[in-house]
Amino acid sequence: MGQFGTNDPLGVFNLKPMPSKTALADNYLSFTDGNNDFAQQYLPELYEAEVERYGNRTLSGFLRMVGAEMPMTSDQVVWSEQNRLHIGYEAGAGDLTVTLSGAATATGSTIEFGAGHLEGGKHSIRKGNTVVVADAATGLITLKCYVSDVPADNQITVLSYTTPTLSTITDGQVNLFVYGSEFAKGQLGMQGSLEASFTQFNNKPIIIKDNYRISGSDAAQIGWVEVAAEDGTSGYLWYLKSEGETRLRFQDYLEMAVVEGELAAAGSGVVVNGLNNDEVNGATINTAGTEGLFAAITERGNVYQNYANGTGTSGAGTRSALGDFDTILQNLDKQGAIEENMLFLNRDISLDFDDMLAAQNSYGAGGTSYGVFENSEEMALNLGFDGFRRGSYDFYKTDWKYLNDATTRGLVDNIEGVLVPAGTSTVYDQMLGTNIRRPFLHVRYRASEADDRRMKSWITGSVGGAYTSDLDAMTVNFLSERCLVTQAANNFVLFTAA
Repeated sequence: MGQFGTNDPLGVFNLKPMPSKTALADNYLSFTDGNNDFAQQYLPELYEAEVERYGNRTLSGFLRMVGAEMPMTSDQVVWSEQNRLHIGYEAGAGDLTVTLSGAATATGSTIEFGAGHLEGGKHSIRKGNTVVVADAATGLITLKCYVSDVPADNQITVLSYTTPTLSTITDGQVNLFVYGSEFAKGQLGMQGSLEASFTQFNNKPIIIKDNYRISGSDAAQIGWVEVAAEDGTSGYLWYLKSEGETRLRFQDYLEMAVVEGELAAAGSGVVVNGLNNDEVNGATINTAGTEGLFAAITERGNVYQNYANGTGTSGAGTRSALGDFDTILQNLDKQGAIEENMLFLNRDISLDFDDMLAAQNSYGAGGTSYGVFENSEEMALNLGFDGFRRGSYDFYKTDWKYLNDATTRGLVDNIEGVLVPAGTSTVYDQMLGTNIRRPFLHVRYRASEADDRRMKSWITGSVGGAYTSDLDAMTVNFLSERCLVTQAANNFVLFTAA
């Protein structure tokens, strides 16, 4: 039988007649060894659809469950929060000292306040007030005292009701609070008055951007793999998958950026070198970044370390999960005492809670209360929540996928969960000039009649229906400008591993 010559261009096909129908290593089509020779006669069995081996890969949804999104028209959102109603001073480190000196003096003992306790350079205790004074070390030794004099803006003189002197309390740091006042017959009334004050907070939005680009030739090329994505994208054009995944990834970033956000510190690399470039007209940026959820709780909220591992923040040695949880409840009592709270946890802490509840309740972690979900167990469970009650509080527990995913917080172990109060808070909005009710956690995005920057998407180029330039490509652009407002952060708890 004849054979193609070695110089014949067709010789590269190397067609070899076979005396029998046999599948050999050199006469079938392989899609794995890089030699996809379509001149060979056997076709593989092709699976057109991708296997979804990671399930639903999107991570957003946390803020939709616990908050809301509202427009804003400024570079900054400012709000104020109430201070406590009653007057109390706790000794601490640095400028938060409350020092008792001269405890053995019968004419009165002087208590001096550190600068951190002075509002406008003055304390808030007046002559004639009655106070409870306790040692700061244990809080177990207390004396009821009368404020006989206010010799200076940072001092008071107190007399004990039950002892000649304050000798039972060791000189040094003390805690105290005002419980009333007392005046003799015919005396003038209370001298001076207390002006209500508030604490002001603010945050700034950041601009988040992304894009996807594909050339006109690739956009017009069909593939053999069927596109299927979480957003419902389908077809045999591969760029649809890439564009769809870019969109989904950007939507996750909208949430992740305001959860993880940090305000740039003075002198930081971001301030000095990162944003001081042509993109901001060469201006020095001293307010880069935004305060995210984790940063707000760390700065103004409660951080509980090493939950249920015997070395919790309470320092109680071998406390159990229930013991640690009761410590958290005691701290919530000292704060706003919000009745309904949501727990978003990683897998380890979630299992600790399940074990804790199962040990207390033969019905396991199912619990009995679903008040925030209109008391509907079905509604709560459809969202992945389990409800339970401890003390005077209702809790709704769910896994937070963001903390478990291997490409996000699942890579690091320092954040284990967060407790978020449900419901709304009343705050004074500086822009509106009135008291308003807002969810404790909500997103503010830039928007006006001229432009809505909540989630912008537009196409440029000359492909895909866009005719904005002579570039033979399609660029899908994404943009948002937003920040997170964490109000009453003292009611939040961040669970950390260290």
